[in-house]
Amino acid sequence: MAFADKQIACRDCGTHFVFTAGEQEFYANKGLMNEPTRCPSCRTARRATRSTLEENDGYVRYGNFASFGGKTPRQMHPAACADCGQMTEVPFVPRGERPVYCSACYNKIKPSPAREEITG
Repeated sequence: MAFADKQIACRDCGTHFVFTAGEQEFYANKGLMNEPTRCPSCRTARRATRSTLEENDGYVRYGNFASFGGKTPRQMHPAACADCGQMTEVPFVPRGERPVYCSACYNKIKPSPAREEITG
C-alpha cells in the first residue's frame, strides 16, 4: 500500500502537522488503526505531564482494569498472628471466625504446592 504525507490539525493546540508516509507505514506495521491526533510537541508535553503525575503520587497507571484501578493501594488491617502472637497486617478485615497468621507462620502451616510435590 502506498502512503502519502498528510496534514492533520492537532486536537490540543490546533497547529497543523505532517503525518509522514514513513510514520503511516510504521503505524500500519504495528497494526495501529488510528492516526495521531496531537502534534509531536503536544504528545511530548502530554507524556511529560503523565510521568510527572506518576512521580508525584508514586503509582503507575495501567488503565481502569489494573490492580487498584491505578488509584489507591489496598487497605491493610492490623491483626495478631494466631500461632506466634506477633502483630501483622492483612488485606482483609479479620472477623475472628478464622485464625489469621503472619507470613512466617502461614508459610509453615501452608507449604507451597511445589514443596508438596517434592515431599509427597
